[in-house]
Amino acid sequence: MPTPKILTFAGSTRIGSSNAKLAALAAKELTLLDIEVTRISLQDYALPLYDPDLEARSGPPDAAYKLKHMIMAHQGVFIASPDYSASVTPMLKNAIDWVSRVREKGDPLYAAFRNRVFAIASVSPEPSGGLHSLQALRQILEIGCGALVIPEQLAIAGDEEAFDEMGNIADTHLVNKFHAQLSRLVELARIMG
Repeated sequence: MPTPKILTFAGSTRIGSSNAKLAALAAKELTLLDIEVTRISLQDYALPLYDPDLEARSGPPDAAYKLKHMIMAHQGVFIASPDYSASVTPMLKNAIDWVSRVREKGDPLYAAFRNRVFAIASVSPEPSGGLHSLQALRQILEIGCGALVIPEQLAIAGDEEAFDEMGNIADTHLVNKFHAQLSRLVELARIMG
C-alpha cells in the first residue's frame, strides 16, 4: 500500500500554544515513521467570520479554497484542539465551517472531510485535559461533516508540565497512547489512500 500523507495543525495560533507544540510533535513523530507530513498553521488561512450573506454575495474566500485543497491532498489529518469554554476555538470552528461550504466540480457536501481519517488531541490546563473540546470536535467532524474520526484520542491535563525540555510528552503513559494514536491514524490513512 502507498505511504499516506498526513496533515497536522492546531486549533490555536497563540504564541507558545501547547496545542501547536503537540501538532509539531505529531509531525515529528510521523516523520520518524517515514510518513509524508505537512504541518500548517490556521494563521496562514485567514478567514472572516462565517456569514451566509457574505457567502451568498461573494462565495467562500480564497483561503477557504486553499485550506480545503490542503486537507484533500492528505489521507489523514491530526488536529490538536485547545479547550475554549468546553468547546473548540472559534478559529477552528470557523475554518471547518468555511471549508465545509466550498464546493467545486460537483463536489458533494463536506468533500474535504470524507474519504480521509482524522485524529484529535488536546492539551489543556484543565484537569480534564481538554476532553470537552475533543467531544465537541468529534461531534462537529463526525455528525456535522461526516468525517471518520478514530476512537483513539489524547487529552493531556496540565499544559505547564505536559512537555519535557526536549518538547516531548513528559508522561510515559501518555507517550504510549500518543504513539498508538498516530499508528492507528497511519494505518487507516493507508487504507484510505
